Amino acid sequence: MELETMYQSLGISPQVLEFAKDTEDSLKHRFELIDSRAEYNQLKVIKAMQDNKVSDIHFAATTGYGYNDLGRDTLEAVYASVFRAESALARPQLISGTHALHVALSGNLRPGDELLSPNGKPYDTLEEVIGIRESPGSLKEYGVTYRQVDLLPDGTFDFEGIRKAISEKTKLMTIQRSKGYATRPTFSVEQIGELIGFAKKIKPDLICMVDNCYGEFVETMEPVEVGADMVVGSLIKNPGGGLAPIGGYIAGRKDCVDRASFRLSAPGLGREVGASLGLNQSLYQGLFLSPSVVAGALKGAIFAANLYEKLGFSVVPDSREERHDIIQSITFGTPEGVIAFCQGIQAAAPVDSFVTPEPWAMPGYDSPVIMAAGAFVQGSSIELSADAPIKPPYAVYFQGGLTWHHAKLGILMSLQKLCDAGVCSLA
Repeated sequence: MELETMYQSLGISPQVLEFAKDTEDSLKHRFELIDSRAEYNQLKVIKAMQDNKVSDIHFAATTGYGYNDLGRDTLEAVYASVFRAESALARPQLISGTHALHVALSGNLRPGDELLSPNGKPYDTLEEVIGIRESPGSLKEYGVTYRQVDLLPDGTFDFEGIRKAISEKTKLMTIQRSKGYATRPTFSVEQIGELIGFAKKIKPDLICMVDNCYGEFVETMEPVEVGADMVVGSLIKNPGGGLAPIGGYIAGRKDCVDRASFRLSAPGLGREVGASLGLNQSLYQGLFLSPSVVAGALKGAIFAANLYEKLGFSVVPDSREERHDIIQSITFGTPEGVIAFCQGIQAAAPVDSFVTPEPWAMPGYDSPVIMAAGAFVQGSSIELSADAPIKPPYAVYFQGGLTWHHAKLGILMSLQKLCDAGVCSLA
């Protein structure tokens, strides 16, 4: 009763609480499986830290050029161990997932090379990086061509189309693990491994890069373990555990990572420079917490899928599917549904809960975008957040929650706002 009173004090009606209770009770077994994977991943991270002899000396700050930054170098050795890679960059100088992907691509592609996407059009912010949408400094401006193979109608890879697309010019294949602003399935590590094995039989020297954003620690394996030459992601998503205030990572083959490092800093300097500026403790501790934080986000995604599917909305993944990332898409079919959902997520936030999000022309996107994120770190999508382009089919993309209980509150608040706006009814 005290718990219900507390929810009501936050604006959740008894009707919404009652409607959600049976759904939550039915998920106990799935939540136990998530906790089991989180336990494995937690032990994996601890072992990587122990094997690399992490000590409090590694939390010390460096400035200026950052030569001989022991904390930075050891953190990167830990990342390489966690991702089963030869080498890694994990740096505050990589300011976002898009930036990390740009550095990895531009470091490993040369004029005359071709970039292949086997999963159709990439995430919106990469369109200008590649040159699909014209932008100064794009890969296209530097003579890199681009080809894509769309997915089959069931959301799987078109292997025959990929076979035909791989040519002598094809240097790098970029695989986007998560769905981006699309309602396709997310790819499992096993599916990614099958694709990489198929492509390398056609062209053994093809570099296979995986955009790993939102997928880290969801499974017990990562894409390097199934043949990826590079995996790339953001530290304000899964692996930062909500504590990393900025950063990205690139992990994989040493030669690929080294080439990326020369693009990040300068030829001849590479990974030898880049001061950690006192951020190392947050990066280490965020990585340590990441498996349990990801588990909480996964529980929230599954709860949302079951709740909204029960109300008749289309959800991807559906309520029963195996999970390969933390993102849950819900298609409302109207701008009003998307906006009400995002306003509910914002209202449940610990930071800026009094702010009402509205769609706006966000840089890097081709339509107005609404973003709800009352986060401790600006733009952190491992924290409770939701965003969507305001265009058909009017689907919202929900992710994150540093704890399961916060994710639960956000989902309940989103449902409350939808009911209040008359978008749906619990009757």
